Amino acid sequence: MSYELWAEKYRPRTLDEMIDQDEIVVRLKSFVKAKNVPHCIFAGPPGTGKTTAALCLAHDLYGENYREYIMELNASDERGINVIRETVKTFARTKPIGEVTFKLLILDEADNMTDDAQQALRRTMERYSETARFILVANYSGKIIEPIQSRCAPFRFTYLPADAVAERVRYICEKENVEITDDGVEAILDLSGGDLRKTLNILQTAASTGKPVTADLVYAVVGKANPADIREMMLTAFNGDFIAARDKLREMTRKYGLAGIDIIRQMHSEIFRLNIPDSWKIKLADYVGEIDYRLVRGATEEVQLSALIAKLVEAGYEMKRSLK
Repeated sequence: MSYELWAEKYRPRTLDEMIDQDEIVVRLKSFVKAKNVPHCIFAGPPGTGKTTAALCLAHDLYGENYREYIMELNASDERGINVIRETVKTFARTKPIGEVTFKLLILDEADNMTDDAQQALRRTMERYSETARFILVANYSGKIIEPIQSRCAPFRFTYLPADAVAERVRYICEKENVEITDDGVEAILDLSGGDLRKTLNILQTAASTGKPVTADLVYAVVGKANPADIREMMLTAFNGDFIAARDKLREMTRKYGLAGIDIIRQMHSEIFRLNIPDSWKIKLADYVGEIDYRLVRGATEEVQLSALIAKLVEAGYEMKRSLK
């Protein structure tokens, strides 16, 4: 089964199935109860349920045949002024048959629309508000022109909490008979950062191997090092063993196929999880930032990563000296 079919299979169908967007769900339910929906902007990070919320609203509003009353357009592909003048206007001007007197037009990735298209959309929203309501879905609402923002009710989506995402992961694994370990769940949560779409993508990629989903498998399929390996390498350097730390680094690059820039960014994340004084976290972040800049400018990975490990060894000596 493809990722798209897998994601569609486990997408919430009604507003009651949505998780951790309680305030938004309450407001949308009030629209369903009143059989009236204003123009809306659903804004927030990717993978937090914006498009799904629009589809759930349509389902609750129109019933099982809701697809007959809505039009979905992705503005990333169809974002020119001609689409607004022709496709959107044709859909918006006809009145639906049934208890609800308007149709819904869901415009995904609306923040990618051109300015001309947004200006045309503003006028269309005014003229056909009796027969069509617009839901604009955007990651960055600031990219939508002010005249459109002022015509819409804003809804701000936030990243989903780890507990809610973990519960959904375990539910899907149970339904799909996928064996997953606790550290596998933690690894997926660490990589997805509250983005449920990214979570499902990682889960399906790991599950497609046919093996139990463990932390090592998850990091391997997404091409990132296990944070435990990164931490072990850094602690080895702090303890003064430069050669062992460098060997651990080389082992990770072979095992995970990582580029130097990927390792640098993971080391940056691990710095703030180490049990060291904050003043040293600041210094180490500065070291990592300098090496990152050199790599971006085209410096040799092997030389620069060795230089960073040497800096960690020096930092370890100085930290021990300051504690005496």
